Amino acid sequence: MKAVHTELHRSHDPQFFLVRGVVKRTTEQPERADRLLKGLKDGKHQLVEPTTFGQGPRARIHSPEYLSFLSEAWEAWTALGDSGPEMIGNIHPVRHAATYPTHITGKLGWHTADTAAPIGPGTWAAACAATDVAVTAAQMVMDGEDATYALCRPPGHHAYRDMAGGFCFLNNSGIAAAHLRQRHERVVILDVDVHHGNGTQGIFYARPDVYTVSIHADPVAYYPYVWGYAHERGEGPGLGTNLNIPLAIGTGDDGYIQAMDVARKAIESFAPGALVIALGLDASEHDPLKGLAVTTPGFRRIGQAIAKMGLPTVFVQEGGYLSDILGANLTSVLAGFEEAR
Repeated sequence: MKAVHTELHRSHDPQFFLVRGVVKRTTEQPERADRLLKGLKDGKHQLVEPTTFGQGPRARIHSPEYLSFLSEAWEAWTALGDSGPEMIGNIHPVRHAATYPTHITGKLGWHTADTAAPIGPGTWAAACAATDVAVTAAQMVMDGEDATYALCRPPGHHAYRDMAGGFCFLNNSGIAAAHLRQRHERVVILDVDVHHGNGTQGIFYARPDVYTVSIHADPVAYYPYVWGYAHERGEGPGLGTNLNIPLAIGTGDDGYIQAMDVARKAIESFAPGALVIALGLDASEHDPLKGLAVTTPGFRRIGQAIAKMGLPTVFVQEGGYLSDILGANLTSVLAGFEEAR
């Protein structure tokens, strides 16, 4: 399996992370990509540089005002003269009868769901590069590859049409799926990150052509807390094309594979032409965010379960944070997929 990667991700190096009132260094660090790259090299995957696709793929998913905000945010922030080293909102309007703001501080609050997506001088460039990585991987599958892997950083599945959050700015998995829709009538996004893919769900919630499935730690006591419940099924034309499978905190390999079987049956009923895997590796027993307890052999089983769906597949990297086992988990899931294909 070929893997798409660019070093341009390094321009995004966030520092701020607020956890239960305590400010810490964020777990979404450039070193994540180094460990994932080691996993790719250990698996002998060929690395490919991305093609530059420009704004078009991003504009299929995100609103014009949001893309304009992200592209201009840092310049407007620094022009204030008394701003901090990262953009972190101090308001988060719920938008009820609200007016879209013109001041950069107001826009920052409007376009961020939480404080976990600080914007720095290189964030926009890195986020755009990540979308090019995802679209390149999707295009390779459209051109005949059976499966590809996109090493996207920053990740994307918490990003809504017009909101950043949870380390995410542009929804790489959603952008890849929209690109695949140019070839396929129906596409599935299967999110195996430990966190619910709330941004992805929100983007496609009323669409019947993209089925969003998320297996994640139960949000009753885990981020994002207010999305990701089993009763969320889509709306309007999209009713029935969203499936959430929340798992009890600490669920291990067997429980996870049971959830994968539920997901597989639902996906088969949808009869898609292609599959996007929002590949979080943070379900690991060793991940610092500690939601689930999947082992390295368990990730191989997840890869095998994905392969058995028999679909053209694009793996898009989402979460998975600094642990000694991160690279090995990536090697394991891709190896499981390849051996079962």
